[in-house]
Amino acid sequence: MRYLVSVIDDTSDSGTESEAAAIDAFNERARAAGHWVFAGGLAHPGTATVIDGRGAEPVFTDGPFVETKEFLAGFWVIEAPDLDVALALAADGSRACNRRVEVRPFL
Repeated sequence: MRYLVSVIDDTSDSGTESEAAAIDAFNERARAAGHWVFAGGLAHPGTATVIDGRGAEPVFTDGPFVETKEFLAGFWVIEAPDLDVALALAADGSRACNRRVEVRPFL
């Protein structure tokens, strides 16, 4: 089963060198254990463009979809046999990046 582990942040460009090293180490452990699928960090929400293509012409709006003090700063897509393993991996990832994370299974 695949899970999305979303990294939640409330400041931009807040990652430290030691956090980056811890994240790299976590990523290597996830790869070695066969849990790694994909991961990435995201630019600040102010760089976002929202597109609404439901009408006759698409509407493009600069900035994030919602105004909020917390935002999605990055993510991991992991493979785990069950939710308990996914939660344990997410706890390790949370420690590594020093941020809260949310875990959601793919349908």
